[in-house]
Amino acid sequence: MIAEQRTPGDPPVTDYGALVAGVARHQAEVLPGVPVYDSPHACAASLLQLLMHVPALERSNALFASAVAYAYLVAGGVKVVTSPEQVRDLARLVKTGDATVDDIARELRQWSL
Repeated sequence: MIAEQRTPGDPPVTDYGALVAGVARHQAEVLPGVPVYDSPHACAASLLQLLMHVPALERSNALFASAVAYAYLVAGGVKVVTSPEQVRDLARLVKTGDATVDDIARELRQWSL
């Protein structure tokens, strides 16, 4: 919301539910203490997949989702090195609709040292 207010041209959030769902999804547990996603890469992949298919922004969902996945890994202490081509390839993979969380996590692991 701050970015919308202070950054001219920043796309407004059109669905806060998608963002809240992303938070819930990456924290999901099958049983108490048993996470659904067992690695930072899988958590980041689950966020990316959700945000690509449940648009949170009026435009640029692929870029936003990739940036969220990148930021999630960095915030989790993962050393990330990627290229614009790898980001593009990941966005294309996810946009097909056929990529699973495991497929996306595999790609994100290639960004890690």
